[in-house]
Amino acid sequence: MLLGDLQLTPLLDRHFRLDGGAMFGVVPKPLWEKRLPADDRNRITMAMRPLLVRGERLMIIDAGAGEKMEPKLQEIYGFERAESLDASLAAAGVAADDIEIVLASHLHFDHAGGFTRREPSGAIVPAFPKARYVVNAGEWEDATHPHERNRASYFAENYVPLREAGLVDFTSGDGEIMPGVRVRRTGGHTRWHQIVYLESGGKTAVFTADLIPTTAHVDVPWIMGYDLYPMETLEFKRAFVREAIEREYVIFFEHDPHISAGIIRERDRRLYVEPL
Repeated sequence: MLLGDLQLTPLLDRHFRLDGGAMFGVVPKPLWEKRLPADDRNRITMAMRPLLVRGERLMIIDAGAGEKMEPKLQEIYGFERAESLDASLAAAGVAADDIEIVLASHLHFDHAGGFTRREPSGAIVPAFPKARYVVNAGEWEDATHPHERNRASYFAENYVPLREAGLVDFTSGDGEIMPGVRVRRTGGHTRWHQIVYLESGGKTAVFTADLIPTTAHVDVPWIMGYDLYPMETLEFKRAFVREAIEREYVIFFEHDPHISAGIIRERDRRLYVEPL
């Protein structure tokens, strides 16, 4: 879609499955299963949808899980093999070498796994060798010093080789990444989780990453059990959803299996998404 001077293209790096109870936290299964049905292992289908941004420079926001994950974990998470980020980029007329900026919302494996790739020799190398990787410094610190609660989501092979290659630019706090693109810290999911505002021609789109991962999560209290700081998510999300409704933001849903983008609407005090 065109947003003023920005061209925004949702990409796809496969579908996968996560536990429905974990994805919806304290929301009872009879409620969330009406929106995203579970399989016989209680897993719901999700997508990984990085966003390609054509502006002053060519940028990708997040990069899916990539191809490096061990077969056992791929089976646990139900990774589908028929789709890949490379194919999605090719369909958009872009090669990995064309990307100039890789922006991380955070460094969990389903967002940063595609930042690196494994060569036939076994070496781990940057997947976008000509790009600068932009990462929040606090998120980097947490990702490189994981604890018992978050270590299942952070894999050093996804990002440490980038710093060894001298390709990482660290940010601190909110700020502009390039004209029309800025980040805003939400916290909640991780301490330094951030969303991305895309603004041009008087219009605004927002890549909400794991603040609102799917259209099923637009209701304010529908918060993932994966969030390390759920009350922080609640506080930020409450204000953001109201802002998004009033200003008619286009929301890019990184994990929705069916809808890549839409506008949050309200009718009779109930929230819903108008797909685009």
